[in-house]
This record gives sequence, C-alpha cells and structure tokens, in this order.
Amino acid sequence: MAVQRSLVFFSLLVTAVLSLAPGPLFKRESLDLPLLLRRDDVDPSRLYKEHNISVPIDYFHNDTKYEPHSNGTFPLRYWFDASYYKDGGPVIVLQSGETDAVGRLPFLQKGIVHKLAQATNGIGVILEHRYYGKSFPTPDLSTPNLRFLTTDQALADMAYFAQNVVFEGLEDKCLTAPTTAYFGYGGSYAGAFVAFLRVLYPEVYYGTISSSGVTEAIWDFWRYYEPVRKYGPPDCIDKQTKLINVVDNILQNNTKYTAQLKKAFGMESITYDDDFAQVLSYPIGGWQGRNWDPEINDPSFYEYCSNITSPTLISNTTTTTTPNATSTAQLLLQAGGYANSTTTLTLPLLNFITYIKQNYVLPVTSSNATSLDQTYSNHNTTFYNLSFLSQSWRSWPYQYCTQWGYLQTGSSVPPSAGLPLVSRLLTLEYNSLICRYAFNITTPPDTQAINKYGGWNISYARLAIVDGEEDPWREASPHGVLAPNPNRTSTTERPFLLIEGAVHHWDENGRFPNETTAALPPQPVKEVQADEVMFVKAWLEEFNAAKKEEL
Repeated sequence: MAVQRSLVFFSLLVTAVLSLAPGPLFKRESLDLPLLLRRDDVDPSRLYKEHNISVPIDYFHNDTKYEPHSNGTFPLRYWFDASYYKDGGPVIVLQSGETDAVGRLPFLQKGIVHKLAQATNGIGVILEHRYYGKSFPTPDLSTPNLRFLTTDQALADMAYFAQNVVFEGLEDKCLTAPTTAYFGYGGSYAGAFVAFLRVLYPEVYYGTISSSGVTEAIWDFWRYYEPVRKYGPPDCIDKQTKLINVVDNILQNNTKYTAQLKKAFGMESITYDDDFAQVLSYPIGGWQGRNWDPEINDPSFYEYCSNITSPTLISNTTTTTTPNATSTAQLLLQAGGYANSTTTLTLPLLNFITYIKQNYVLPVTSSNATSLDQTYSNHNTTFYNLSFLSQSWRSWPYQYCTQWGYLQTGSSVPPSAGLPLVSRLLTLEYNSLICRYAFNITTPPDTQAINKYGGWNISYARLAIVDGEEDPWREASPHGVLAPNPNRTSTTERPFLLIEGAVHHWDENGRFPNETTAALPPQPVKEVQADEVMFVKAWLEEFNAAKKEEL
C-alpha cells in the first residue's frame, strides 16, 4: 500500500550488530550476564529484557478532545541497561518515536545512549511511544480510539515514566525524578518531542538532546527536497528535475501521451496519474537514508543518481531495453517539452525507466500476489478502512493529519526555487487523501498544538539542538533557513550544533571500538558525540551541586 512507502518520517530501523562493554557491575535478573560479556556479537533484542510500566491512558480529563475520557492504564514498553551504573549516576532515556522501539535497541548497545551511560555511570533506557510497537492503550486503531494519540499525551507518558519507574534488580534504589538526574534524547520526531519535554517538564528532565528535531510543524513541507537540491550531485539534480518535468508536462499538458508514458515504465495498469507520478518520485527520497555507517547507510540515492547520469545504457536480464525504446523515449521527450534536448536526455530517460521497472514495477508484477494499484495507490479506500492493531501504519499518519503536517509536495515549489525534484501532481490534496479516507479528516492539522512550544525559536537551558547540515528535515528545525536565528552561539548550557555533511540524526548511532577506523565515524560526528558527552557530564555536575545545596 502506498502509505507504507510514503510515511514522512523514515525511521532508521537499524539492524543489530556489534558492541563492547565490561562485565556488569552487579548481578541482576533483567539482563543475561553471559550475553553481556560478549555483547559484541549479540542481537540487542536478545541482549535486553523487555519491560513494561503501567501508565494512564488519559492525563487530561479537562480537555474535551479526549472525550469520552478514560481512567484506565496500559503497558508502556521499555528496555534498560545498568551495566555502567554507579550510585549518583543519571538515567538517560531515548524516546523511540514513531516506530517499534526494538529498532532503537542498537543505540543502547553501542550508540549515543551507550556512550552517555558509560561516560556518566548512568542507566540507559529505550522508551516506546504510545500507539507504536506493542504499547497500545486501545483495542484497535479506529479513529475514535486514536483520540489519545497526541504529542501531549505521549509527553506525559515520558514524564510519568521518570517519576514512577522501578528498575528490576535496583528496587532498593530511588531512581526516579527529580531525586535522580534524568536526561532525554530523541531523533527526528522524537528529537522535537524531547525538546518539548524539556520545556514542558523541566523539573522532571534536567536536560535533553534534540537531534534533527522537527520543532516547527508545517502543513505544506515542499522545502523537504531543497537540501537535496542544494547538496546533491549537480548533474543528478539537473537530470532529475528535467525528467520529472517531462513527466509532469505530459500528464498535465499533453495528456494524449499519458498511456504511452505509463507503458514505457511498465505501469500501464496503474489507474491514477498522481499515483504513477508518486512512484516516479520515490527514488530521490533515498537521500534521507544516507548514513556514515556502511551497515546502516541506504545506498539507493547514489545508485539511482548513477543510473540517470550514466554515460552508457543500463539494462539487465529482467528489464531489457526493447528495440524501439530509444524512439519511444525521444517521442516522450518531445511530448514533454524537451524536443531540443533529445541528444542529452534520451539516455537518462531510458536509464530512469530501467531503474523504476527494476526497483518498483517488477517486484510487484512478478509476484502475481498484488497489483500496482494495490501496492502504490493512495486512492484505495478499502485499505484505509482497516483498523486492527496489526495495521500499525495508521499511527503516524494520524499524528501528521491531526497535528504535524509535513506533506511533501511538488506542486508548491515556487518558480524561484527551480523545477521541482518530485512531481507537481504531488499536491496537498493528493498527499492528504490518507487523512480523508483513513480518518475522515478534511481540514489541515492543528500545527499550533505543536508550535506553541517554540517551533523554530525553541530554546531552553540544558536543551541541546543538534542538526545535520544536509538533512532534508533541517528546514523544520531551528537550523532551517526560515528560522529567525539559525546561527545561534553554542554554549554548554544551550548547545547549538550543526554536523558538517550529515543528514538525519547522525549522532545517534555508533560503532564498537574494534569497528572504528580513521574515517568511521567521520570527524564531524566524533566531535559532536564528544561534545554531547562533555555537556551532559557538565549538566550532571550542575545537578549534583544543586542537590548538595539542598541538603
């Protein structure tokens, strides 16, 4: 189904790899000690025991949007590692955001949570977000039962956790806030989340790190692709915008060639033109999946670019180019307004067609299990009516349809910015079909419910803002070009860091010592992670000093 490919936050669901840690400081039931001793080759889902804390379904009984209210509770899932804990150490909680939190466990094993816990003698925690993974407060995901899925309710969960958790094996210790220092970390949506957490619950979380935090909710987020335009390979961007423009010119202005255009891509059976245009726009979205770690990196963006900029014709046994393919490509270029560019664009168009067939068409048509419409259409109302818990795709669209937005359009790109990198058929109306069909929402989201916490301007003592220079989400962060002050001075109290050459929360993942090289992690990532350790340790010293003064 199309929504499964077009969810606007592509969470980095890292695979479990390797880690290094000393033996635990003490024995406890929550962790498997033999595994901990050799955790460098252990799947983190086996390494850390799953726990649950019972939290309220509804924290806001005075707010009518949650009617009918609930007095019930539900199990919120979490994992922890106390291998490095010593008395006086903090608790570092990673908010997993809009995904099953199992995918965040590598960050406890060798990523940023592991680094901070090791440096501070703290406890590392991965906390699942309500309505994701296995943390569901309702029996299904019908629209009425999604009313408790708001950022405010989830923020209250994270505060409740810090104030009430009892860690297995450490029952004799008081490890709740504000007695113990709590620090939060999150990336992307979760990055904005922990920024708001620091503002809303400053007495509970003593400091937070917002990595690639999208703190400004935006309904029409056409700027998502502008960092790709700015930092992507110029030849690839030039070819991409022209090829997409050819497609748009045919679909919008020279429709008698529409059937021939779809047939060239092997997609003559797809019903709606906007669905077809969306599939052709998919490859450029691989930009966000780039990562400095080869084990996590998504290479698809550069693979795609190498295709459409290749000096030779690319074909294979499954997508052979037919004898008349060249003449067809030249005809389509003429129909799309590029009659004078057939010499330079015929080969890129042929390779574009091959890439789409190989990666998006053949995997569907060769299986005979489903159709292109069933796989890619945003017009499938039957699918949108499914609301079982197994339909976990519903949770994030509900959040962006009601509060966050971030619909990535091609139609709204102004002429001054240049030709769009994705189709102009990707309009607000098209991208919001899911809101109408799945949730009967026909109006824009209440972005003020998010932006009331500060948006681009958000700033607070012991709130770190960390972004990637080349992140497509940067324009929704305090480092964005529209932010009033994107060049703030960074201090230990209010860190404001931009990772050179980075994309989406590149500081979150890590490697084991035996995996590191002179180039991995890259120097900008090393420096930012070192800065994070430095200022969190400084915050902890400040917390402990304040506690001594209270005695």
